[in-house]
Amino acid sequence: MKVVLRNPRREVEVAGNRRVKEVLRELDILPETVLVIRGDDLVTADQLLREDDVIELRPVMSGGAS
Repeated sequence: MKVVLRNPRREVEVAGNRRVKEVLRELDILPETVLVIRGDDLVTADQLLREDDVIELRPVMSGGAS
C-alpha cells in the first residue's frame, strides 16, 4: 500500500494486507500522533488495510485560544 506522510511530505510503500496499528508500528509512528485517512474516511487502528490501499497520515493538531 502507499502511505502518504506529511511534515515533511513523502510517500512510503508497505507490502501486504495489515491492520492500521501494524503499519504505524512498522513506520515507528505513535498512533496517538496521527489521523489515518483512506479516501474521505478516517480509519481506526484495528481496521484492516489492503495492499492496494492509499492512506494518508496527518499529524494531530491541538490548541486554540485561551
